[in-house]
Amino acid sequence: AGARAAGTEGVMIKRQDSAYGVGRKKGDWWKWKLDPLTIDAVMIYAQAGHGRRATLYSDFTFALWQGEDLVPFTKAYSGLTDAELAEISKWVRKNTLQRFGPVRQVTPHHVFEIAFEGLHESPRHKSGVALRFPRMRRWRHDKVVQQANTLDDLKEMLSRYG
Repeated sequence: AGARAAGTEGVMIKRQDSAYGVGRKKGDWWKWKLDPLTIDAVMIYAQAGHGRRATLYSDFTFALWQGEDLVPFTKAYSGLTDAELAEISKWVRKNTLQRFGPVRQVTPHHVFEIAFEGLHESPRHKSGVALRFPRMRRWRHDKVVQQANTLDDLKEMLSRYG
């Protein structure tokens, strides 16, 4: 619990006689990262991906509540399975409210748990907060949009962990 407050990212353990190797995935060094921070957010925009995901919507913008309004606060591109991407893509095609070039504004209906490694103040973002390495951790079928977190919740996280 104190690791995040101390500003650490995790723990690195290595064999005493091992040599450092750049970009090595295996070997005598092991990294244990802190569990990510999470927040529940509403998907408000979708955009088709690239490469093998070009026919699917895989790039999403998420929002948090501020009073009665949803305020965009992050984008996420990873974390869903291929089956989930196919399901959400079908839904996006049927629930597009407006089109802005490749971006589709969708009915605010789905809640996702967004995981991230850290956050900091950002005047460039409408929410005033930027996330570090945001990704979709899970699709919250068990929640309705009114149960998503608020911008105040995110700012509380900023004051504690930012």
